[in-house]
Amino acid sequence: MFNPKNKIIARGAEAVLYVEDGKLIKERISKGYRVKELDNKLRKIRTKSEAKLLDRAKDANVPRVFKVSDKDMKISMEYIDGELVKNIIDELSDTNLRLLCMDIGKQIANLHSVSVVHGDLTTSNMILRGNEVYLIDLGLGFVSDRTEDRAVDLRLLRQALESKHYKIGKDAFEYILQGYSENYKNAEEVITRLKEKVEKRGRYKRKTKR
Repeated sequence: MFNPKNKIIARGAEAVLYVEDGKLIKERISKGYRVKELDNKLRKIRTKSEAKLLDRAKDANVPRVFKVSDKDMKISMEYIDGELVKNIIDELSDTNLRLLCMDIGKQIANLHSVSVVHGDLTTSNMILRGNEVYLIDLGLGFVSDRTEDRAVDLRLLRQALESKHYKIGKDAFEYILQGYSENYKNAEEVITRLKEKVEKRGRYKRKTKR
C-alpha cells in the first residue's frame, strides 16, 4: 500500500508513481467502478505484462526492473533522474535537437528490434539523462512482429510532435527517422508503411472537407 510519505512523481488514470528507497514504484490503483474480481485480474495482467516488456527491452534505454508483485500490483524499477523531453525539446539548438532526436530514433529501433511496440510514444514518455534518452511507461505496450504496428508507433509520435511541438516537429521527426533507420534493419519497410498511412490519412482529411 502506498505510503503518504513517499514522493509522488505522477498520478494517472491507471497508476500512481512514487519514489521509495531510491527506486521508482509503479502501483496500479483499484478502480471502484469495476467489479472487484475483474479489477484485480486486469491490474494483475497489466502489471505482469509491463514488467515483461521492460525486461524484454533491456537492451534499449528503459528502466531496469528490480521486483514485480502481482499481489500488490507494483513494479519496482530504476528511477531515471533527468529531464522530460517534452520540457526541453523546443529550446534546443538545431545541433542538439538532431542529436537528441537521433537517439530517440535509436531507442525506438532498439525496442522494435526485439518486437516491442511502445504504444504511447510521446515526449512525455521520454527522459533525457546525461546524453542519453530513456523511454518510459510501457503500460500500453505489447509484443508484435507486424510492420503495421511499428508504423503506427512512429505515426503516433509524429502526430504528438506536430501537436505539442509544432515549431520543430517536422525537423525533429526527420532526425528521429534517421536515427531509427541507422539502427533497425527493417526500418525501410516500416517507414514505407508509415508514409502510406500518412498519405492515406491526408487523402481522407481532404475527402471529408469537401
